[in-house]
Parts: sequence; C-alpha cells; structure tokens
Amino acid sequence: MNTDNHTTDFGFNKVPLDEKVKKVKGVFDSVADNYDLMNDVMSLGVHRLWKRHAIALSGIRPGHKVLDLAGGTGDLTRAFAKRVGPNGQVVLADINENMVRVGRERLTDAGVVGNVDYTLANAEALTFPDNTFDLVTMSFGLRNVTNKDQALAEMARVLKPGGMAMILEFSKVSQPLMAKAYDFYSFSLLPKMGKWIAKDEDSYRYLAESIRMHPDQETLKQMMLDAGFDQADYLNMSQGIVALHRGWKY
Repeated sequence: MNTDNHTTDFGFNKVPLDEKVKKVKGVFDSVADNYDLMNDVMSLGVHRLWKRHAIALSGIRPGHKVLDLAGGTGDLTRAFAKRVGPNGQVVLADINENMVRVGRERLTDAGVVGNVDYTLANAEALTFPDNTFDLVTMSFGLRNVTNKDQALAEMARVLKPGGMAMILEFSKVSQPLMAKAYDFYSFSLLPKMGKWIAKDEDSYRYLAESIRMHPDQETLKQMMLDAGFDQADYLNMSQGIVALHRGWKY
C-alpha cells in the first residue's frame, strides 16, 4: 500500500506515482513476445485451466459485449469472441502497445476477425460510455495498476446494469507449507527462468514481487464493493495461488 500520496509500489520498491506506468510498460515491452511461453512455464500450464474456469463462469452469451482489460496476447479475447458470435463484440484493451500488437497478430493469424476490436487503454481512465459492457474482465493485470480503486470504479462504471466484472489474479496462499514452497519458487526459481527463457531476470523478479504486494482476497472484495459494485465474491483456485473475484452491478 502507499505510504504517502506521492509514491506507489513497484514490486518491493517505492517509486513516484507518475513513474509506475512507465516502469510497468518497460516490463511488458520486454516480455511481450515471450509472454505466453513464460506463462506456460511459470504455471506449468495451469494458467490455462484457471482461465478456462473463469470463462465457464462468465455467463457470456451470443450478442454480448465484453471488455477484456489488460487483454495482452488475447487468449481470453479469443474464447469470448467465439462465445459472443458475429452479433457480439469483444474489445481487447491494454495499456501496452506491444502487448496489443502481439494480441492482434495472434488472433488475426488464428482467423479471429470481425467481432474483435483493439485499443490502447488505461484501466484508470476508460474512454467508453457508462453502461456499455455485459462483462468486463481483467486477467493478471490489476496488480500492475497504479490506482486500483480508480480502475475498479471504472470497471463498474462501464458495466451495464445486470453486468459482471471478473478479476483473475494471483492472491494469498493461506496454507503455511504451500506458502513457503510458493515463496521459494517465486523468488529463487522464477527470476532464473525469466533469465533463461526470456533473457530478462529483472522483469520476472518484479512480477513475483508485484504478486506479494497485491491485496489479499478479502481486501480486494471490499475494494470492489467500495468502488461501486453492488455485490462481490471470490473463488480460490490452487489453494489461493490465484483467486477469481466477481463483482455485479444491479
């Protein structure tokens, strides 16, 4: 959490508020081309199961409009585009142009065209009108946002009444032995894997640190309610390594 009004967390370090966006951009500029490979290696492929479960709980139907914030390389966008069909729309939005580029290239190569739009977007200041989307998702992106409260409020604002937001994010492991093993993996192995595979040890050290600085499950649930959602809950996956938070607007 912030210790004053002028700095914010960047991993375990404090940086001026106006520098975090640039630093996060630098991280994802570095990892964009290897992002999917590293996700597979980092999670032993389990991130695909976490995302699949989130998609199954989304309730998305043909004709719906979906905003995929921090959409990155487009794996969720691709699944939602299939579900909303030709009369629906999915917007892949990311603050990082390299991630949007990779996402657009991969989805286009896969033949996903016609009902997907791409845009650069800061989750704290969305340009969409109120009550636009049936579903807003953010997968492994909220921990990189400078002002999480503002981003949550924006997600609630652009949701239609009756809509739902889903936030899939690394969270807090409650089982002590699992937590100890997870810490060893995160801080001893993960940066080395980043160095070997993506040639970038520092970025993956930041990613591990950013997970530990992210609000725990109950804190994030309350933040969603405070930001304007009428109801919120969460579902732990893999003993809390990841949590799926859901918020509804009535």
